[in-house]
Amino acid sequence: MANTYSQIYIQIVFAIQNREASIQSEWEAELHKYISGIVKEKGQKMLSINGTDNHIHFLIGMKPSCCLSDLVREIKKSSTNFIEDKGFSSYKFKWQEGFGAFSYGQSQLDAVIKYIENQKVHHNKSSFKDEYVKLLKLFNVEFKDKFV
Repeated sequence: MANTYSQIYIQIVFAIQNREASIQSEWEAELHKYISGIVKEKGQKMLSINGTDNHIHFLIGMKPSCCLSDLVREIKKSSTNFIEDKGFSSYKFKWQEGFGAFSYGQSQLDAVIKYIENQKVHHNKSSFKDEYVKLLKLFNVEFKDKFV
């Protein structure tokens, strides 16, 4: 076969270290735009991005040549530098180590995008940890509670 064809959709989730409420509404959209630019620059497609003051979700269309860990590492490093360079945070901003990555099929995209878009409403009822544990269980991902 002369070409590579794929359909890979991944939701990525990660939080600020210690789940500090550090992402301010005044600059959140700018952060999302910056992260979207990194995803595009790396040849991937941003489908949705949102979060709350202590974590972020985004859904990408991923090419098979992409190394997800490298992409997330670059997003965390570059966005931390962006936040510091812009003076958005009055203290040392840092993302937590690790991330969650969950795969979806084409038929699930609308629901996942809606879920990501409604993060702030969703988190009026549920904490980040509760949500994250629910995702891990839904996808049958083994985890240790002390690391969540």
